[in-house]
Amino acid sequence: MFGWVILALVVGVVGYAIVIYNGLVSNRQMVREGWSGIDVQLKRRTDLIPNLMETVKGYMAHERETLDAVVNARAKATSAAASGPAARAQAEGELSAALGRLIAVAEAYPDLKANTTFLEFQTALQGVEDEIQMARRYYNGAVRNLNIQVESFPSNLVANAFKFEQAEYFELENEAERAVPQVKF
Repeated sequence: MFGWVILALVVGVVGYAIVIYNGLVSNRQMVREGWSGIDVQLKRRTDLIPNLMETVKGYMAHERETLDAVVNARAKATSAAASGPAARAQAEGELSAALGRLIAVAEAYPDLKANTTFLEFQTALQGVEDEIQMARRYYNGAVRNLNIQVESFPSNLVANAFKFEQAEYFELENEAERAVPQVKF
């Protein structure tokens, strides 16, 4: 009788460990899926920028500093594509700030504001920005779930045994990148 109780406990513990392990694997896959979603949206944004820039260049030839800032930020974001969340977030934050300044400056040009091509690119860019925000929220939620499970007892025992690690959040680096661009004339 005592042997059956021990066997039942061992089977219960092993079964619970399997459930925890499968939960960790599931959460890790959700983090990977979330990162992939961010990557796809960021790629869409960097692909849109050259077309937007060509449309804007004709109208804003003397706004070279703003245009150069966008081009440089895009190049930095493109080169950070293989980096981790922290480096990628910093580069993408700089690109977001530069794009925000570009759109704000473009508002001062009535002909550009009315240009159909510019409006289409601006709408497409806004749609991509919205998708990026949703992808970031999904990714960070998946990271939160994984990190909770990696840190919580008793799942941390299984996580440590199978070398599951906490994932890194995708966050903007500083307040300057979070700020709304200010354009003064």
